[in-house]
Amino acid sequence: MTDFTMKTDADGVAIIIWDTVGKSMNVMNQQGFLDLDALIDQALADDAIKGIILTSGKDGSFAGGMDLNIIAKMKESAGDNPAQGLMDGLMKTHAILRKIERGGMDDKNKGGKPIACCLPGTALGIGLEIPLACHRIFAADNPKAKIGLPEIMVGIFPGMGGTARLTRKLGAMGASPFLLEGKLSDPKKAKSGGLIDEVVPADELIEKAREWVLSEPKFVKPWDEKGYKIPGGEPYHPAGFMTFVGASAMVNGKTQGAFPAAKALLSAVYEGAQVPFDTALKVEARWFTNVLMNPSSAAMIRSLFINKEALEKGANRPEAPDQTVKKVGVMGAGMMGAGISLVSAMAGIEVVLIDQKQEAADRGKDYTATYLDKGIKRGKATEEKKEKVLSLITATTDYDALKGCDLIIEAVFEDPRIKAEVTKAVEAVTSDECIFATNTSTLPISDLAKASARPEKFIGIHFFSPVEKMLLVEIIKGQQTGPVAVAKALDYVRQIKKTPIVVNDARFFYANRCIIPYINEGIRMVAEGVAPSLIDNAARQLGFPVGPLQLVDETSIDLGAKIARATRAAMGDDYPDEAVDEVIFWMEGEGRLGRKSNAGFFDYDEKGKRLGYWDGIAAKYPAADDQPDLITVQHRLMFAQVLEAVRALEEDVLEDIREGDVGAILGWGFAPWSGGPFSWLDIIGTPYAAERCDQLTNEFGPRFTTPDLLRDMAKKNQSFYGRFAGQADAA
Repeated sequence: MTDFTMKTDADGVAIIIWDTVGKSMNVMNQQGFLDLDALIDQALADDAIKGIILTSGKDGSFAGGMDLNIIAKMKESAGDNPAQGLMDGLMKTHAILRKIERGGMDDKNKGGKPIACCLPGTALGIGLEIPLACHRIFAADNPKAKIGLPEIMVGIFPGMGGTARLTRKLGAMGASPFLLEGKLSDPKKAKSGGLIDEVVPADELIEKAREWVLSEPKFVKPWDEKGYKIPGGEPYHPAGFMTFVGASAMVNGKTQGAFPAAKALLSAVYEGAQVPFDTALKVEARWFTNVLMNPSSAAMIRSLFINKEALEKGANRPEAPDQTVKKVGVMGAGMMGAGISLVSAMAGIEVVLIDQKQEAADRGKDYTATYLDKGIKRGKATEEKKEKVLSLITATTDYDALKGCDLIIEAVFEDPRIKAEVTKAVEAVTSDECIFATNTSTLPISDLAKASARPEKFIGIHFFSPVEKMLLVEIIKGQQTGPVAVAKALDYVRQIKKTPIVVNDARFFYANRCIIPYINEGIRMVAEGVAPSLIDNAARQLGFPVGPLQLVDETSIDLGAKIARATRAAMGDDYPDEAVDEVIFWMEGEGRLGRKSNAGFFDYDEKGKRLGYWDGIAAKYPAADDQPDLITVQHRLMFAQVLEAVRALEEDVLEDIREGDVGAILGWGFAPWSGGPFSWLDIIGTPYAAERCDQLTNEFGPRFTTPDLLRDMAKKNQSFYGRFAGQADAA
């Protein structure tokens, strides 16, 4: 069954309707291109047809882009010479879009038929690249619609003419926010930005396009006319030269060279701007092939789109009736409780926010008011929305207000005694069906559940701070947690539009289990005399948003000291981090607690702006004369985390490598270009990973010991997504 159909009206206008079978939004695949090409040929060859309109059969959208499942597998399906196969396939697609763009004109720009594109709503990726090849783009006045080219966000770039056409349409500077940042716009902003041509009432969309098609318009694209110059100047024009110098600096500043797609995109734009348009398409195709051949692109697409989407749709949800949350009780109105209340109310859930004192509860509710006030100033919210959201939050000290809640989220101090008291008090006023979730980052769920009269309804929900910004939520199953509690937690996370991972109870769960060794390895190197700037910059060049020393300043040094003391008490003689504690406890004793005290590994000004590394570090731990090479520092930081991820899988803390990869990227910013720790191990290969672990163990100690699982996989030359492929197939 074809995704494209065509009908011709009495005026001789052919309307091609795109309606992907079985999808709520159109997505393009290889057969779709062939079907579209055939209909374009048919319309251009029919003398009775005066022009063409391309539109969507979906209500409120044009297209969501290419089917990323296909893009992720393009390299594998490209034949024995994948690079040539990819290049050939891309050029065939370019030929289809170029045919649309030329509209049947001859070499002298004579003849041909105008082709308009009508966007009922959202148009992303190829859903905008196809319209850009058309002669005029009409969009419905739909403020909820998003129009743009977001490919860079998943490790590729607009490779179906997006770089060549948008650069020629807007100039390199005008195109850069849409290409390099994946900026999305509503129709009116898309028009003012030059992406589209007209915004019209939704019920007049097709008629306005028909009027234009029948008006005998001039439709030759500017870049197909002799003497056309790119707005803002070509690369060797003074203005254009400065644009590309600035763009190159911006890309390298933001990506540190760790994201191959950004560099390839800029190269395609720069090189393509110096040659005729058809050659620019070949340049773009070569750079797109380069990106697709890089394992990073497939890994990013798999983790940031395919796996993430599968987890959000409940890939690991147990069999249970619908557990949509209607009323949630939030215990504790501090920063975490206030954030949880905010995201819950924004999702339309009734919230009871409880604290010991009414003033504290009110402050927690005010957090939502302040957030919405900022949204109003940015045009992202309205007074009506603010009033509606705030009406859902009841701030109180009265536990009786929790009656009728089907989910409780406890976010009080990280003290087992206090949490136990709250658990018992809540269960005294809620029904036996109410699920109790504790928001904790370190305390074992199974131990906390001992305070509950119904441990099968007790679960951990670990939010990351700040709640409203962080995309990940870690759900932790205690030893007695039942399937309904897991289903409730998953359904709730879906309601608040975040991505869940489900793990089994263990010290530090999954995310903190991996992030603490990253921080600790950085601190160890400080004690060894490694320059702090080398440590943090090595991490940033791996694609981490912040280095380990900056991260510990952000999260607070006294928190690190508190965790270290608790861990040492629990582990006794097995505790491995005395060298780290020496630095942390010294910093704590010096009163340098991180950003919150305006003093940590960094110095800060009175406004909290980082000024540079504190001189006291070098005085206490002088820089070694022989500094390690960059790769050694990077491998220490990477393997410190990755080996914990493998051990978590080995010990059944993680049940699904997809959750390990997605959780790492969304939870603490693990090198997104790699696709996550398991994808990174697949990129470098398990045999090399095991060999490198042995080298690191010999040089730096047993924390780098190769896990048995990795050793076994290395001997068999297995990949993680090969050995555990069933998990991904289950999506």
